[in-house]
Amino acid sequence: MNAPLTLGTVVLGVDDVPRAIRFWTAALGFVLREEPDDTWAVLVPPDRGGTGIALGKSMSQVQRHPRVHLDLYAQDQAAEVERLLSLGATRVDWDRYPADPDFVVLADPDGNRFCVVDKG
Repeated sequence: MNAPLTLGTVVLGVDDVPRAIRFWTAALGFVLREEPDDTWAVLVPPDRGGTGIALGKSMSQVQRHPRVHLDLYAQDQAAEVERLLSLGATRVDWDRYPADPDFVVLADPDGNRFCVVDKG
């Protein structure tokens, strides 16, 4: 029997790869897997284990309600949201919040939506 598939990287389309590298390395504490170029970079956890994030130059527009997004788990959601905002994220005026959300929708500097989920 063949080995099961494993998730290697999540690929984000970005306008500016160097800017995306700065944001996501600071946000997640990830490191570059190898030397990037202006169109592609792969970030991985510092121990090189787990799922990485690839940043690829994209010409497509950001989707207002993306079909796929990242959920980032936080023990102190408010503090993490403020830290991410200070790194260049922006709040998204999300029209699909439930009555009592446990998540906050933000966008990275390239407009990619992601959620900060309260796990505290």
